[in-house]
Amino acid sequence: MVRTQIQLTEEQVRALKRIAVSQRLSIAELVRRAVSAMIKSSTAADVEERHRRAAEIVGRFGSGKRDISKKHDLYLTEAYRK
Repeated sequence: MVRTQIQLTEEQVRALKRIAVSQRLSIAELVRRAVSAMIKSSTAADVEERHRRAAEIVGRFGSGKRDISKKHDLYLTEAYRK
């Protein structure tokens, strides 16, 4: 592990202490879990990973329509209205 120093407001420290006591965890563990959760839920996913996932689903779905490349905006608008 890497030791680091952060600055928190007094209100944040009080809240963390209450949570730490109630969950029988250290404040450091709470901070590590919060950071991990933020990383996992981050919308700034790695660009290469997003491209890889997008490429994996290409061709897996079919609409039966043959003009989607020309009318994709129209079809998207219709889909959101539903």
